[in-house]
Amino acid sequence: MPAGRARSPLRWWPAAAWLLLLALLPWWCGLPLLLALAASLLAAPERLRPHAATLRRALRWGLPGMLFALQRALGGDALAWGAALLGALAGYSLLALLEYLLDHPHRPAAAAAPSPSWPELALAPIGPAAAIVELAPPRWLAEPAFDDPRGGRVRREDGEYRFDDGTRCGPAGARCCFAPDGRWFCVDSGRGVLLWDRERGRRHRLRGWRLYGWHAGGPWLVRGGHRPPLALKDVLGDTG
Repeated sequence: MPAGRARSPLRWWPAAAWLLLLALLPWWCGLPLLLALAASLLAAPERLRPHAATLRRALRWGLPGMLFALQRALGGDALAWGAALLGALAGYSLLALLEYLLDHPHRPAAAAAPSPSWPELALAPIGPAAAIVELAPPRWLAEPAFDDPRGGRVRREDGEYRFDDGTRCGPAGARCCFAPDGRWFCVDSGRGVLLWDRERGRRHRLRGWRLYGWHAGGPWLVRGGHRPPLALKDVLGDTG
């Protein structure tokens, strides 16, 4: 028989001697020893890691020895053995919980950001961030002829506006104007406006609206004296 296998029973002799010692000692001496072992494993798991296996084995083997001492102190009758068995059930349940906690140490979660106080919540903005819109006022033209910002001249003839490239826009109104970049041409008839997108070739006749200004190269219009101006895309959505 190999020497290593012949010496293997020696590994359990210290555990058996520990069990026998607690069985011979009064239970009120063995119980504090076991509690001290469990508390040390919980209090300093990293420091006692090299001895953790030995201390766990001491708890597993020491518990039945302490319970045997308990039943002996209770008289050794059936009631004493019943109390010892209940103690074994509770003790090994707690021991299983202890080993689970040692095998799965709790890692504190990352510190959460402090929640804002109610004054901060009250002053916090609600909804999407507001954008400041600065409108360039229209520069109205009433002359019979004027310059085109994109080159050439515009003439008012036969109730229409005629451009040098032959394009006509009408009917002519009381006044007209160009967008700052010359893309849009607006005719104000007094009852509404005619907007001509010269790049896309689209014309929009909007009755009851008037030009209020230009922003980002596009017209903003207003209807009535107490309503805020709207971009053309919003106006077209309102008018269908």
